[in-house]
Amino acid sequence: RTRSEPRSVAILAQATAGPTARIFAMPLLRLQKRLAAEIKKCGKGRIWLDPNENNEIAMANSRMAIRKLIKDGLIIRKPVAIRSRTKVMKNKLAKRKGRHTGHGRRQGTKEARMPSKLLWLRRQRVLRRLLRKMRAAKKIDKHIYRNFYLRAKGNQFKNKRVLMEAIHKAKAEEVKSKQLREQNEARKEKARLIKEKKAAKVAAAKLQE
Repeated sequence: RTRSEPRSVAILAQATAGPTARIFAMPLLRLQKRLAAEIKKCGKGRIWLDPNENNEIAMANSRMAIRKLIKDGLIIRKPVAIRSRTKVMKNKLAKRKGRHTGHGRRQGTKEARMPSKLLWLRRQRVLRRLLRKMRAAKKIDKHIYRNFYLRAKGNQFKNKRVLMEAIHKAKAEEVKSKQLREQNEARKEKARLIKEKKAAKVAAAKLQE
C-alpha cells in the first residue's frame, strides 16, 4: 500500500486480491465521515454516506473531493430527529380537566406544591397593578388609591373583580354624598335668602310707619 492510498481501499484490495478470496471487507470510510462532518459542521453520527457508492466515496481523501460528493448528493447531513410533543399536549389537556392529579400522583405537601406566599404575591401584584393603572388614568384620586391599597394589603379583596366592584361602589357613594352636600348647601342658601328677604320686608314696613 502506498502512502497516498487510503487504508479502506487497501483493505478492499487485499480482500479481493486472490481468485479464491470470498470475504469482501467493506470500506471503513472513517476519514470521509470525519471530513464531511467538519465541512457540514455537525457530528459524525448525522452524516449519511450512500451505501451503493462506497468505492467512489472511499477514493475521496481530501476536503475538495468530499465537497464534490456532497454536491452530487452521495454524502448528506441527516436532519435533526424531532421529538413529537403530541403526547405531552394530550396529557396537559387531560390535566386541565383534572385527570392524573389524584393523591397517587402528588409528591410533596400542598404548601410545597403551591406555596401560599406565592399565591399572595401574585394576588397583591394583580391588585396593585390595577390600582396604579386606574390612578394613572385619573379614574381614582390619590386618596381612594391609598385607601384601597391598604385594604388590599389587609386581605379584603380576593381577586380583581371584587376590587373593581368595591371601587365602583365607593365612587358611587362619594358621588351620592357630594350631591347630598350640594343639596344641603343649596337648601341652606335658599333659607338664608328667604330670611334676608323677610328681614328686609319687615324693615321696610317699620320705615313706612
